[in-house]
Amino acid sequence: MKKLHLFLIISFACIYVSAQHDISISAEIDVEKKVLTIDQEIQFFNTSQDTLNKVVFHDWANAFSNKTTPLGERFSEDFLKRFYFAKDYERGSTIIQKITDTPLQKPLSWGRQDGNPDILWVETATPLYPGDSYTFSFQYKVKIPSSKFTRFGYHDNGNFSLKYWHLVPAIYDKEWKTYSHKNLDDLYAPASNYNINFTIPENYYIVSELSQDVKVSSKGDNYKSVVLDGLKRNEVKLFIEKNPTFYSFSTDKVDFISNIYDNHLMPEMKSVAIKRILNFLEDRLGPYPFDKILVSQNEYKSNPVYGLNQLPDIVRPFPDGFQYEIKQLKTITENYLENTLLINPRYDAWIKDAIHIYLMMEYTEQFYPDMKIIGKLSKVIGIRWFHAADLKFNDQYFLGYKNMMRLFLDQPLLSQQDKLVKFNQNIANAYKAGVGFKYLEDYLEDDEIIHQSIRNFYQNSLLKPTNSLEYKKALSDLSPKKVDWFFEDFIKTNTKLDFKIKSVKRKQDSLEVTIKNLGSHAMPVSLYGFNKKNLISKTWISDIDETKKVKIANDNLTKLVLDHDQKIPEVNRRNNYRNLKWIFNKPFQFRFLDDIEDPRYHQVFFIPEFEFNVYDGFTIASKFYNRTFIRRNFEYNVSPAYGFKSKKLLGSASFFNRHQIAEHGLYEIRYGVNGSMFSYAPDLLFRRFSSSVNFRFRPKDLRSNQKQRLIIRNVNVFRDRDEENPVETPDYNVFNVKYRYSDFNLLNFLGYTIDYQISKNFSKFSATVNYRKLFLNNRQLNLRLFAGTFLFNDTEKDGDFFSFALDRPTDYLFDYNYLGRSEDTGFVSQQIILAEGGFKSRLDYPFANQWITTFNANTNIWNWIYAYGDVGFVKNRNVSPKFVYDAGVRLSLVADFFELFFPVVSNNGFEVTQADYEEKIRFIITLSPETLIGLFTREWY
Repeated sequence: MKKLHLFLIISFACIYVSAQHDISISAEIDVEKKVLTIDQEIQFFNTSQDTLNKVVFHDWANAFSNKTTPLGERFSEDFLKRFYFAKDYERGSTIIQKITDTPLQKPLSWGRQDGNPDILWVETATPLYPGDSYTFSFQYKVKIPSSKFTRFGYHDNGNFSLKYWHLVPAIYDKEWKTYSHKNLDDLYAPASNYNINFTIPENYYIVSELSQDVKVSSKGDNYKSVVLDGLKRNEVKLFIEKNPTFYSFSTDKVDFISNIYDNHLMPEMKSVAIKRILNFLEDRLGPYPFDKILVSQNEYKSNPVYGLNQLPDIVRPFPDGFQYEIKQLKTITENYLENTLLINPRYDAWIKDAIHIYLMMEYTEQFYPDMKIIGKLSKVIGIRWFHAADLKFNDQYFLGYKNMMRLFLDQPLLSQQDKLVKFNQNIANAYKAGVGFKYLEDYLEDDEIIHQSIRNFYQNSLLKPTNSLEYKKALSDLSPKKVDWFFEDFIKTNTKLDFKIKSVKRKQDSLEVTIKNLGSHAMPVSLYGFNKKNLISKTWISDIDETKKVKIANDNLTKLVLDHDQKIPEVNRRNNYRNLKWIFNKPFQFRFLDDIEDPRYHQVFFIPEFEFNVYDGFTIASKFYNRTFIRRNFEYNVSPAYGFKSKKLLGSASFFNRHQIAEHGLYEIRYGVNGSMFSYAPDLLFRRFSSSVNFRFRPKDLRSNQKQRLIIRNVNVFRDRDEENPVETPDYNVFNVKYRYSDFNLLNFLGYTIDYQISKNFSKFSATVNYRKLFLNNRQLNLRLFAGTFLFNDTEKDGDFFSFALDRPTDYLFDYNYLGRSEDTGFVSQQIILAEGGFKSRLDYPFANQWITTFNANTNIWNWIYAYGDVGFVKNRNVSPKFVYDAGVRLSLVADFFELFFPVVSNNGFEVTQADYEEKIRFIITLSPETLIGLFTREWY
């Protein structure tokens, strides 16, 4: 009996390991209508220990069916307009015609998951017991989407790139592992055996990784049938082309197929590069189990090597061949792993990412050890003086991850992929995983341990379900040191590594060094001892909770450095140095223009800056600052300037520090001071000094665009007195408390601001609410409400300088970037900033010294042409409220950055027919580069 029981266990285990689903597809493409007609049979094996009454399938082709699918919502969250504004014929869908079982052809009950139209469930006619199989028959049509959404679909040149084009069974492991298509390339599908009969026009070709045989089609002479076969495949990509773009190489390993191009490289050089890559991967992983490997330009563009290699061909900073080779290395390695390791890609992607990036780093170190991050530009006079010219190509991986650490946006490697900020999902998390392997390699002091652990893991996991715990076991079996910290702290958390040398005490023949761990988890760090430039010792220190003392031999050491080889991904390496012979730990360094941070120096950067206003004319400033390409917590900026028109010394200065206190909720406090001096009128200067503290709030979900800020500041303004037009209060102080809330994406925007100000002569309170809605018919509606009132106001002697403005705030806090803030006539006076009343026409009641309420609205007429309208009430003391309105046409060339407003009608009457109409046209212009850059980076952060 025991033998029988053991036999059943072994038999079931064998079924679980070896059983493959069988998928047969008969498909025909209509190239004109861009539709696939598919008959499909799926023999599903129940490899679980549970009895199933229904089976779930991924139907990711249906993710393109409308704007509200999870895929459509993902595009909207990332501000990608092309899907939302697409024509209906450009989207894709799946139309299920019939689902039956085989061979009885009995109709089966089926449906789609609520909220997930790309996930299909089908009830079986009889229970599906463990170890049994059930065959489903599907008849359906797939409308192929445009390739402009994900790079897969139909192309304008008549070619087709098909991915996720047919039904595939989901994986069952105690529960169904189903995930909607969110453009993350993370379909979790089991390895299956495929037989596909694809009917295509005679003048088309199919390119795939499957074996292929062309036969005569029963449909006629203008068509042919292509029979495709493949075993143990978790995905089938097909490229159906009328105009062939692929080339191939035969190697002694596999047949290589690609359309990743490099027009400047000879085919022989391409072949050498490909063979070197494949030999390298076989050495580091093991033989590729299939006869062909296919990599496409579409796949590369979806996950490129970010950096200078993405520049156009006219700017080629890398040697001939390297750019092509690094593209192929990235894509071949990714496909090598994706096609052979069956890992849950939504929850356990880090292990594949770590191996991927680590292998890329190893390849570069082996074959291009001297390659710089900026390529041949590192030898150009002027550029070679920058620290960026010193960095090696592999340093980009740490910098990509460090960028997110400094922005307080890094996320644990075990985070669900669809919860990651786009920059983390595309770049930073994979980089952290790969850099983490280099950190581990340095800690183990034997790179063969990592090499062998990856190879063992790969070969033991080949083409069967696995996970990162299996890699942990493979590494632990080989490691002479404890590695739990790597998996428990480095992988599971987003703790920021930061070590510093707290103190050094000299003993007789040794040094007692106290290392402080500024992070929240105990991870190891290396301590180097130098005599001038000569390395004397290297010591690894583990288990540093807060501080730890270590003794090292004092062999005439002159300097101590933590992580000298920079293998540890620390958020701050500037505190890693201790000079034992000099008062300063690091020398000072002055650099022209921005640069990559060099932790070996106290860096000061300087750059000329040019600005313009009508009073100072063009101003040139020499800006001294410490900000590098990657943000620092403490930043300063000192910019002495000279105005060529005013002929006066001008300038500004600011000092700010950021402090992260939590992951979400109140997560950051920013405090600092700033001051500036410029002209506010002809031959009149203003001096502004402000101190502030900002409290920033965010939700736990970092993909959410919900943000909150509480700003507390004190603003002091000192103005030169104008003898011809004296004012009673040239100098004043305003205490300001402001709360801002915003939650926006492509479809909806809601933001409001509550503002309270108090000064010696007035106190005022205001609120602004902004709302934007993009409807399914592509109609956009923008609404804005502003209401403000004085709590007390004793500023009559100052006129309307401190009053609420209907169309052009006086900006007594000097917050806005006016071209000419004191101008009442002329071109620059037509500049508006949509603050306070938000009107576009100049009316007889431009200010309110008691209260004001306005409502602004606009909607698009066609593309970037909008109709706007404003209404409101303006109340001044001792005067009854005045009703005000205006309406006109808005040209939103770049929303909120460059816009024109053409008034049509207002309290002034029909303005179009009135004299000097060109002087009534208003404009918005934003000259801030950071503001414009934010328009393009918002989808990444």
